[in-house]
Amino acid sequence: MSITEEIRENLLSALAPEYLEIVDDSEKHRGHAGYREGGESHFHVTIRAEAFKGLSRIERHRAVHAALGKDLVGRIHALALTLETPD
Repeated sequence: MSITEEIRENLLSALAPEYLEIVDDSEKHRGHAGYREGGESHFHVTIRAEAFKGLSRIERHRAVHAALGKDLVGRIHALALTLETPD
């Protein structure tokens, strides 16, 4: 299973988002620290989920990291997050 698929599976299971977008931005970082040939090192994830209601920005980030798990987070060099609640 690819890192992208693991991210998707873990976030869907833990947060039940109404919207989830995972973009592999690795190619934009070719030649920079952490870049791996073949990608899957730099990601931008956008999530819209009820689970974020009432949580601060830091608490939302912690919830995502907990959902992903230490092993998976350790295999990702850079993770940009856009975390929203439904309107």
